[in-house]
Amino acid sequence: MIKFLKKLYLSDEGATAVEYGLILALIALTAIVAIDRVANQTVGMWNDVANEVTEVS
Repeated sequence: MIKFLKKLYLSDEGATAVEYGLILALIALTAIVAIDRVANQTVGMWNDVANEVTEVS
């Protein structure tokens, strides 16, 4: 059993999959943050437009 655990600990098989998973998670997180910031700016822009139209009416 100890021999198996030592072999498992020293093995680097699957490390590439883990690295790709981490890269994918980082890309997804970056995309979510970017979309959130753009969405907030867009909502703010439309609120400004709505306020200007209301003031003119």
